[in-house]
Amino acid sequence: MRNSIGKINITAEQKNELLSWSRSTSLDYRYVVRAKMILLLCEGKTYDTISLQLNVGKTAIAKWKKRFVNTGLEGLKDAPRPGKPRVYTEVDRARVIQKACEDPQGGYSSWSQRRIAAELGMAQSTVNAILKEHELKPHKVEYWCGKSTDAEFESKMLNVIGLYMNPPQNALVLCVDEKTQMQALDRSQPELPMKSGAPKRQTATYKRNGTVSLIASLAVHTGEVTGKVIDKNNASNFLTFLKQLDRKYTNKHLHIIVDNLAVHKHKDVKAWLERKRKMTVHFTPTYSSWLNQIEIWFNILSKDVLKGGVWKSRQQMIKQLLEYIKTYNKTRMKPFSWTYDGSKNISPNKKSLH
Repeated sequence: MRNSIGKINITAEQKNELLSWSRSTSLDYRYVVRAKMILLLCEGKTYDTISLQLNVGKTAIAKWKKRFVNTGLEGLKDAPRPGKPRVYTEVDRARVIQKACEDPQGGYSSWSQRRIAAELGMAQSTVNAILKEHELKPHKVEYWCGKSTDAEFESKMLNVIGLYMNPPQNALVLCVDEKTQMQALDRSQPELPMKSGAPKRQTATYKRNGTVSLIASLAVHTGEVTGKVIDKNNASNFLTFLKQLDRKYTNKHLHIIVDNLAVHKHKDVKAWLERKRKMTVHFTPTYSSWLNQIEIWFNILSKDVLKGGVWKSRQQMIKQLLEYIKTYNKTRMKPFSWTYDGSKNISPNKKSLH
C-alpha cells in the first residue's frame, strides 16, 4: 500500500529501510544523510529547513529527491563512475602482498589497509582491491588448536574420548573446570532498549562491581550441570566441589575429567582421592583443554549470560548465574554430540548439539 507523504510517494517498506539507513553506524555517512533528506521531505519539511538541519545545499536536496522519485532506494546509491577501471601492475601487486605478509614495525601487531597504503605511497582503494583479489585479510586473526607437547597425548586423548564414547557400566563421567574472573559490570547510564533499525545500546563507560568465579561440572551422558560460586580458584575449593559431587552422585563410580591446572594435582586432593575407591580423575593432555566438554558449556554460558550483561552488584551476578544453571538443566539439558569425522580439514574441536 502506498501512502503519499508530502510530495513523495513512499511505501512502508521504503520508509523502514530509510529509517534503518538514517540510524546506521556502519554505512558511509553520505548514505545516512541522503536517507535523512528523503525522510524530512516526506514529513513536509522545506528545502531551507533541511539545508540548515543537515548542512547540505538545496541543489543536493533536489538531486537526491529526483533520484529517489525516479528509481527509489537504488537512486540514492552512487552511480558507476565513467572511464576505465584503475589499473595496477604486477609490481604493485607484489609490493602490497609482500607488505601485508610482513610483520609491521612501530609497535603494531597487524596491518591496516590505510597503513599499507601510506607505507607504499599508494591509494587505499588500490590496496583494498589487490588484497581482495588475493583473499588476504591482514587485520583478521583466526585461532586453531596447536599441537600438544604432551608425550602421552595420544593415550590421554584416547582415554578421555573412550569415556565419552563407551563409558564403564554403573559409572558417571563428569567434566569439571573453573571459569574465573567474570566481571560484574554496570553501565554508567541506563541501557537503551532495542527498537526498529537499532540494536540494544549500552554506554562504553562502566563501573566494576567485583568479579565472580564459578566451578562447574557437566555430566557427559545426561548434560546436567552442577555449579558452585567460589571466592578463589584453589585446591581447597576444588576439593570441596569434588566432595559435593561425591555426595550428589551416590552409588556411581565417578570419572572426573579435568585439565592440568596445579590445583587439580594438589597433595591434599591426591590424598583424599586415594581414599575414594569410587572416584577416578583423568587429565586431558597438555594444551588440550578443548577435550574437556565443560568448555563447550562455558562458551554457551558466555553467550547466554555474560555477553551484554549488566549487574548492579556482584551478588546480583551470582544470583543470575545460579538461576541460569537451574533453567538450563530444566529446559536445555542434553548430551553434546561430537561431529568430528576424522577429516584432516576439520578441526577436531568442532562439536554440535543434537
